[in-house]
Amino acid sequence: MSYFEKGYQMYVEKCEQFGLQPVNFRYYVNQLSHQQLLAYNGYAMEQEMRQHD
Repeated sequence: MSYFEKGYQMYVEKCEQFGLQPVNFRYYVNQLSHQQLLAYNGYAMEQEMRQHD
């Protein structure tokens, strides 16, 4: 879940940069596409593998 939170934080920062109101975290995660979820999961698995090396 922490990788979703990192992505959400980047989203919030960009919203603030452009003067937009971000949606809440739960809505953000629920709106991710299947491709985005796969990308997040792949990234998370890659990071887990690196931590165990």
